[in-house]
Amino acid sequence: MNLNTPAAVILVGNPNVGKSVLFGLLTGKYVTVSNYPGTSVEVVEGIIAAPAGGRGTVKIVDSPGVNSLIPKSEDEEVTRRILLTTAQAGILQIADAKNLKRALLINSQLSDMGFPITLVLNMYDEAEERGIRIDTERLGQMLGIEVIPAVATERRGLRQIRKSLNRFRHREDPVRFHPTIEAGVERLAALLPDMHLSKRFLALALLAGDRKLLGILQGIQEDLPTTRIVDIIAATAETYPEPLGYGILKKRQEWVDRVFQACVHAENRVRSSRREQLGNWAMHPWYGLPILLILLYIMYLFVGRFGAGVCVDYLESVVFGEWITPRISRILAVLLPFPLVQDALVGEYGVLSVGLTYSVAIVLPVVSFFFIFFGLLEDSGYLPRLTVMSNKIFKKIGLNGRAVLPMVLGLGCDTMATLTTRILDTKKERIIATLLLALGVPCSAQLGVIMGLLGGISLSALIVVAVTVLLQLLIVGYLAAQVLPGRSSDFLIEIPPLRIPQFSNILVKTYHRVKWFLKEAVPLFMLGTFLLFVLSRLHLLGGIERAIAPILQGVLGLPARTAEAFILGFLRRDYGSAGLFRLAEQGELDLIQLTVSTTVMVLFVPCLANYFVMIKEHGKKKALYMVSFILVYAVLVGGVLNLLLREVPVFAGVLR
Repeated sequence: MNLNTPAAVILVGNPNVGKSVLFGLLTGKYVTVSNYPGTSVEVVEGIIAAPAGGRGTVKIVDSPGVNSLIPKSEDEEVTRRILLTTAQAGILQIADAKNLKRALLINSQLSDMGFPITLVLNMYDEAEERGIRIDTERLGQMLGIEVIPAVATERRGLRQIRKSLNRFRHREDPVRFHPTIEAGVERLAALLPDMHLSKRFLALALLAGDRKLLGILQGIQEDLPTTRIVDIIAATAETYPEPLGYGILKKRQEWVDRVFQACVHAENRVRSSRREQLGNWAMHPWYGLPILLILLYIMYLFVGRFGAGVCVDYLESVVFGEWITPRISRILAVLLPFPLVQDALVGEYGVLSVGLTYSVAIVLPVVSFFFIFFGLLEDSGYLPRLTVMSNKIFKKIGLNGRAVLPMVLGLGCDTMATLTTRILDTKKERIIATLLLALGVPCSAQLGVIMGLLGGISLSALIVVAVTVLLQLLIVGYLAAQVLPGRSSDFLIEIPPLRIPQFSNILVKTYHRVKWFLKEAVPLFMLGTFLLFVLSRLHLLGGIERAIAPILQGVLGLPARTAEAFILGFLRRDYGSAGLFRLAEQGELDLIQLTVSTTVMVLFVPCLANYFVMIKEHGKKKALYMVSFILVYAVLVGGVLNLLLREVPVFAGVLR
């Protein structure tokens, strides 16, 4: 049975099968990103023109990754809700071609729901590299739907996928279960409300133990005979020899195995390729370390030297210093000949002369180059190997190897990274990862400023800052793992083969990430600069400096003017680091002061945007506790470091 162009197309699939990549290719841009009501799970939607033969537009929904449509996590709950509430939808199921069994299990549930489906076998090249051959024609016949092999990162299969959006098909042959279960399904179906979802699936889900579904159905039909439904489930369970959920899953798995054996053939691999051997080295406990160090050094050259050095210098001194800012000043002198307005826009704390310069000339190049580098690591398949190599270290601090992904992403933007802590399985792990990100993972803009500032003055100072921060991450992570209740999850991850990244995909990802960053960061940069201007005009800046002078001068050994940088650090830590950069250029910080202030700034409270995300993810109370701890801890660490570098001979000679 064919379906004309649906009102909505929902992308459904297991986690990490390339749904988001395919969504970006289909829509061309991220149109709407919002939290699903009542949850912290984000759902992305886009609008595209209807494919050839159709009229109007089609909504594309990128649903969270699932392993089952009988929810066991918030992500799965959201995907099931989307399917429950979206009528006239076609399902574009995205599968990892080398793990077809997992996809077939979901496919059987989607078919029971009554949705028309097209199955996309993504990462088809990886399956072929592993000697896995899939008879797609036979698979399509057995499922009764269209099956499309694809490699989303290379745009292979994209044209066929676009064409398939107006020819979804229903499967007419559902999985059959034990007669006792089928009888229970029939009895339940007679009591369930009419909706776009098949009553058969609703009945099977209730029998499998999905109690939340019963509450949802009560919201749809107020007079739902709940007591009779519960009695039928109990009676069916009493007459079936095994737990109902297990029996249903076992029967689905038997169907999956039959389809898999009929359509998938594994070929013997004679020898591993060089790429596969390199992939194995990248996660080896010994060989992996030098590979990681080489990559970090390349990142330092690419992001720190070229991005934060060459590009920032040119943009700051030439583009803004010689062209943009002087011209703006001359134009404003004619159009707005008011000293107060001119001072607010192009003065010492001018929104344009300082805020725009810092955000575009200092921050933008570093962020852009970091996201390019991160995209290369992501698309090459190196990041999953890094998780394996780092798993033992992360276990010591209550996490597992998957936590390295938000930590690495935090080097781009801590706000984005805090959102990705959702990939961690337990609440304890998410809190620890959020705390460590806020404490000591510098974003790319801040890292670039630090590299440009210290790297050009003293490599030993840069090493002192890095070692100090890493030690604090380990210490705080270890203590948090001992204090916080809960457990750490098991570490299971699939390792894709290494691949050569497609630069066009890297540019698309970088564009969207930089666009998001500018949308979040530039207004805060402007706000921070304007706040400084107001404080200066009201003569309050000096008051704040005097109020915190005992801490800055007495504990940290810093000049009072560093208060400006730390005030800006509340808005954005990278902006605070840029303030230290400015003071160093003016000769107001010696090497020890520069090292101490940079260390404290890295360990300082999270930026405003990250703090809001922390509230969103963990609530106001936990976010406030974390920020209060970080503020006190950063000052204590800075005080100890200042004491060691000035008074202890062994450490005092490090920076000389």
